[in-house]
Amino acid sequence: MAVQSDIVLLYPVAGYLIVMIGIGIWAYNKAETAEDFLLAGRSLGSVIVAGTLLATWMGSGSITGGGNSVAYQFGIWPAFLLGTAALIGVGALRMLAPWIRGYNKYTIPEILEEGIGKEAKAIGLVVIAVAYVGIVSYQFIGLGFVLNVTTGISVETGTLIAAVMIIGLAMLGGLMSVAYTDAISAFLMLIGLLIGLPFILSSVGGWNSVTTQVPQSALQPFGTLTGIQFLGYWAPVLLLILADQNMYQRIVAGRTDKGTNRGMVGWFIGVAAGGIIIPIIAFAARVRFPNIDPGMAMISMTTVIPRWVGGILLAAASAFIITTGNSYLLSASTNISQDLYRGFINPEASDKRVFWLTRVIIVVLGLFAFILGQYFPTILSIQILAYTAYGATITPALFAIFLIRDRLTKIGGVSGMIVGFVITILWDTVLGQPFELNAVIVSAPIAVVIIVVVSVFTNQRPEAASVSE
Repeated sequence: MAVQSDIVLLYPVAGYLIVMIGIGIWAYNKAETAEDFLLAGRSLGSVIVAGTLLATWMGSGSITGGGNSVAYQFGIWPAFLLGTAALIGVGALRMLAPWIRGYNKYTIPEILEEGIGKEAKAIGLVVIAVAYVGIVSYQFIGLGFVLNVTTGISVETGTLIAAVMIIGLAMLGGLMSVAYTDAISAFLMLIGLLIGLPFILSSVGGWNSVTTQVPQSALQPFGTLTGIQFLGYWAPVLLLILADQNMYQRIVAGRTDKGTNRGMVGWFIGVAAGGIIIPIIAFAARVRFPNIDPGMAMISMTTVIPRWVGGILLAAASAFIITTGNSYLLSASTNISQDLYRGFINPEASDKRVFWLTRVIIVVLGLFAFILGQYFPTILSIQILAYTAYGATITPALFAIFLIRDRLTKIGGVSGMIVGFVITILWDTVLGQPFELNAVIVSAPIAVVIIVVVSVFTNQRPEAASVSE
């Protein structure tokens, strides 16, 4: 059965977009300094912290990639298990929150510079910018899917419209606007998922009907994946969330430690709910729409339920996609303006200059993201490569700073970052994923070993000073 577009479903989506634009305009007048633009003036309360963390994490990667695509392609249980990576990551960040707020930095490269050196900062800002451009690219495609379902225009045209919309909103108010639209989006999405699930299951005859119509392999613990193949999808999610600059910025942007901690508990609950409901909806789509792009699974099911319910779900999905695109585009642009320009090119640059340069870079990186999205076959393939490049390069080095700072050396940290990134790119793009395994299975462990071993050996040499000295 083909997905039939329904223009009526566009109305709630358009209504929500108008609200987002209004908030963006309001935030444009509120954001007067770089701190306002990048950290929302460190003024976020617990509810806004919870909402912005949830919406930023659960964007197109969750709605069209992640658990959605895994449930549709491989089976329901690997999709549920995939969600545990994010939950473990949220729990770890909750424990690390005092350290993260104590660093009081705008970006991850600033932490890498303090913990390892300028070389690590340079590598970090390039890798983060590249990975985030990849993440932004599939936000454009995800919203393109929504516009295809609602208006009937091609996904390609919808993706172009989405790119213009997300770039424009990211330019308006920075984190000040993104955080508030995130909070509205998060709660709208949870409400939409909870209301929509019973209607969706009813449309396919109930859960028992679904499980009897899909292949039995789709009900196995790892679905049609082997255990090691599943790990190749699970590990990148954990590695990204543990060192995701967006999450760190939002943790720092909280008004108080207590309020931030409460917000992170709310984030955990929201991720758990989404990690269960979205895969169920996508799995049901296998019965109703057996031959669609996996990224369309959840979105397609909004067309077979009452319009008011489908409209809420699509508005919520659009909200998540747009705010996540805004967040990652803003964060990548911050790396260029704050870490590259102010950190290396013009250390004396004023806040106002950095503030406006960030807006210009948002447009440039947005164009790169749109172009990049045209060269990957599926959203899941872009997602895993971006997550792995980030997770194998940034996460081991960042956690080495947290855990073994007294024994970490500059050459150890930098070597691990370079090796992690190079192996990821070679494994996925040059070697074509040998044995059908994602690069993270190889690149992340090797990066960790290089950091530890090189640091041990270089610390034994009298002329080699540790980072802590």
